[in-house]
Amino acid sequence: MAPLVTAILVGILCLVVGLLVGYALRKNIGEKEIGSAEAKAKNIILDAENNADNLKKEKIVEAKEEAYRIKSDLERELKERRNEIQKAERRINQKEENIDRKLDKIERREENITKRERSLEDKHNELDKFVQKQIDELEKISGYSKEEAKHMLLQEIEADVRKDASMLITKIESEAKEEAEKHAKEVITMAIQKCASETVAETTVSVVPLPSDDMKGRIIGREGRNIRTIETLTGVDLIIDDTPEAVLLSGFDPVRREIARIALEKLIIDGRIHPARIEEMVQRATKEVNNIIKEEGEQACFDTGVHNLHPELIKLLGRLKYRTSYGQNVLKHSIEVAILAGIMADELGYDSKLAKRAGLLHDIGKSIDHEVEGTHVEIGLNICKKYKESWKVLNAVEAHHGDVEPSTMEAVLVAAADALSAARPGARRETLEAYIKRLESLEKIANETKGVDKSYAIQAGREIRIVVKPSQVKDDEVAILARDVAKKIESQLEYPGNIKVNVIRETHAVDYAK
Repeated sequence: MAPLVTAILVGILCLVVGLLVGYALRKNIGEKEIGSAEAKAKNIILDAENNADNLKKEKIVEAKEEAYRIKSDLERELKERRNEIQKAERRINQKEENIDRKLDKIERREENITKRERSLEDKHNELDKFVQKQIDELEKISGYSKEEAKHMLLQEIEADVRKDASMLITKIESEAKEEAEKHAKEVITMAIQKCASETVAETTVSVVPLPSDDMKGRIIGREGRNIRTIETLTGVDLIIDDTPEAVLLSGFDPVRREIARIALEKLIIDGRIHPARIEEMVQRATKEVNNIIKEEGEQACFDTGVHNLHPELIKLLGRLKYRTSYGQNVLKHSIEVAILAGIMADELGYDSKLAKRAGLLHDIGKSIDHEVEGTHVEIGLNICKKYKESWKVLNAVEAHHGDVEPSTMEAVLVAAADALSAARPGARRETLEAYIKRLESLEKIANETKGVDKSYAIQAGREIRIVVKPSQVKDDEVAILARDVAKKIESQLEYPGNIKVNVIRETHAVDYAK
């Protein structure tokens, strides 16, 4: 047991001794390392301080150099500006010197001019005295005063001038008439050649074809209720029994007739024909016709190059599509008049735009002449006034039938274009039968006259050309024959406008050289 205790004590003692030795060693080593670190830190701080001093010195040097450079630039710029100011001052001084010299020259010139004016005035006074002296001497020699001599001389000159002017005016008038007539024919011929408007004739009857005669009974309806509904809604008479597989629509108002035609065609295609359906189709047809009227008015403006018309005027123009005058479609006639007037205005150097506008609107009153009392000229004038057309257009509309005197050349051209379009062969169509019958009657009256060889009705019945037998009719009898034929035509025929009777007498001599 004793050895065990001894061993334990020895072990504890050794452990204590080891701890002490270790602590001593560790303390010694740590003090050495701390001293070394402090030395290094001091060295780093010294190096940093040295570097900071060097950097500070460098920045100070750079700042001084930059300040010196800026100062040098400023001094150089200031020197340049001083030089420029000095140059500008020298230029100004030179200009002032030049101005002074010029002012001196001007003053000297003014003095010279003043002297010359005085000299001229003196000479002028002397000349006046000399002229007066000469006049006095002439008055003494001639025995007439200045005013009397002047009056006599003027009278003689006036007489000579009047005589020459009269001869010149007569010559100019004669040449102007010949030239104007020739030029007018050329302009009208050119205008007609350039204008190739289509003329469409309308009647008071429209025809609606039917797929079969059975459809007529469905159109009439039970106890005639369908046909009465159509007639009541459209204001058009339906004629059913006269024409096979067709229905005739009769009415004086072409717009109503067109609405009835479109509505009836839609009903035939649809197949359901009863009063309610009829009313619906009439409403649709009315809208469709209104759209057509607007489109036709716009197309007429586009075709003629007339712009900025009031929308209501465009609609009234479109209504003319369904209006006829002597069988001539009024819209086509108005377009043709506008084009003809515009072409003639261009050829003569007048306002073609104004002429076209007035030509297009000249018959605008016919669009509502069955609704408003008055002539189409009066109605058209009121319409154009309502929609603020210019006074030149108003004058052309009012003067195109000669109701008032035209105030502008464009109004004259519109009246001429209206006459050309209305008188053009075939423009105012009638029914074929009446047209042929009238021409046959015209030729018959001429052929029944004694001495007539043959006759031809031309120009759509507006002229009858008669060739006489030279052996039976002498030259001095030609005028009497033409007058007799004209009287017979007046008493036996009814016709619009005038018919020209043109009698031709020719003598032919034939021989043969053998």
